[in-house]
Amino acid sequence: MITAAVLAALATACAIGSWRLTTARWTYRAPRLAIILWQSLGVAWGLATTGAMLAFGVQPYGIGVLPGLVAFVQGEAPGTAWDPLHVLAMIAGLTSLTVLVVVLISAGVHALRARRRHRTLLALISRDDPGVPGVRVLDHPGAAAYCVPGLRSQVVVSEGALRLWSRDELAAVLAHEAAHVRERHDLVLLPFAALRRALPWSKVVCEAQEQVELLIEMAADDRARRYCSPRRLATALLRFGTAGAMPAPSGMLGLHASNVMARVDRLIKPAPELPRRARAGIVALSVTLVTSTPFLWIIQL
Repeated sequence: MITAAVLAALATACAIGSWRLTTARWTYRAPRLAIILWQSLGVAWGLATTGAMLAFGVQPYGIGVLPGLVAFVQGEAPGTAWDPLHVLAMIAGLTSLTVLVVVLISAGVHALRARRRHRTLLALISRDDPGVPGVRVLDHPGAAAYCVPGLRSQVVVSEGALRLWSRDELAAVLAHEAAHVRERHDLVLLPFAALRRALPWSKVVCEAQEQVELLIEMAADDRARRYCSPRRLATALLRFGTAGAMPAPSGMLGLHASNVMARVDRLIKPAPELPRRARAGIVALSVTLVTSTPFLWIIQL
């Protein structure tokens, strides 16, 4: 009973922390740390929510969540008789855990299929350009720039984007897209996209996905400005945002017109970095969240 209560309290704390994090502004000063914290909150919330139900469900066994599930699967008789509440909690916990796993796998399969189809389409309608080696060019007047993540990643720009940007601005945008590819931001977004498919009615989940999408753009901006002028990237973003830009295809990562001004302001007027103690505290909190929840699945309080 104590384990179920602790897990329920942890799930509630993660939900409140996620809600508070959607309005926090320190995240713009350390987007990578904020992404790690978001991921930790998501993992801890999922395991704590399902774990709380399962911990109550396996209470007749008198052992932890994971050992109790093993005993249940093996058909061992519990120490005390089942009652309707424990049975209902077991069903609800197993159902929730199954839904989360299935939705995550489904989101991954959907993304892989979308990228496979898009690579096939690019082979037919895009071309190489000697002026931008290693980049696929679409003969389209609209402005577009995005990457197709994966083992065979590709960066794609449109003819309209090539006319829109100067050479330095184009180099800044390509550095940004290359950062998405190197840091596998598609994998960062996948659990949040899956959670949104599982809980489309949740405002916190929708805001969490939007925040993480913005943070990975800022993280890519930070890596890109190691190789180019931040002002050039900011100018490219402004041109892109006012040119009626095309959105990136489903399953791809790319420039989009939303939140352009927040990124431009951050590039032109960068805020001071977070103090070392604050960064260490965020890392410690993330590690604690990720490790404590599985630990509560094993032990019996």
